[in-house]
Amino acid sequence: MTENARIKALEQIMPATHGADEDIDWRAAEAVWGTRFPADFVAFMGRFGAGSINGEASILLPLPKPGLQWDPAGMAEETDNARQVWEAEGGRSAFDVDPESIIAWGVTGGSDILCWLTSDPDPDRWPVLVCGRHTADSFAVYPYGMAEFLYRLCSDEFDVSPVGITFWDGGRLSFVHWRKAQRRWQEGRNPETGEPDPYAGEFAD
Repeated sequence: MTENARIKALEQIMPATHGADEDIDWRAAEAVWGTRFPADFVAFMGRFGAGSINGEASILLPLPKPGLQWDPAGMAEETDNARQVWEAEGGRSAFDVDPESIIAWGVTGGSDILCWLTSDPDPDRWPVLVCGRHTADSFAVYPYGMAEFLYRLCSDEFDVSPVGITFWDGGRLSFVHWRKAQRRWQEGRNPETGEPDPYAGEFAD
């Protein structure tokens, strides 16, 4: 399955209605991170962008961007967090992989960090590493790319959830781009649903 086919499959269960092309400068991103990125992640950024899935998980920006009200979540901070957890909780001894091989691409509301293990020179073969907070194992590796992992997670295909929260409850999945979410907040609406929220916009400029 090509990366575009994977994104289309994901879009069947999670419409990109509130997504947006992130318009990433990939050469700049590659220079910062010292690697190119998996094709499915590049395709995801072009169709969905960075943002929130059901208010339960966030897909991270590879390069920082100024927010409308607050800066959106970025890879650098969560990668540092994942590497610190890897060192502190024995990831190196369990998997014999240096923390520098970890790059975070997402987080969950349960403080799980979704990463790649970048040991393979081909980014399209990077597996997903979950640094779990309330999971059976602190670290687990899944032999899928980011898009396929998300598809399986959103389709409830894992016998045991790889993350520490109830991510999927059988309802409709929604993706909201971070700019859309912040704009809703500024307008006094819930960032995820768009419904009026008396607390939204409370700290707007």
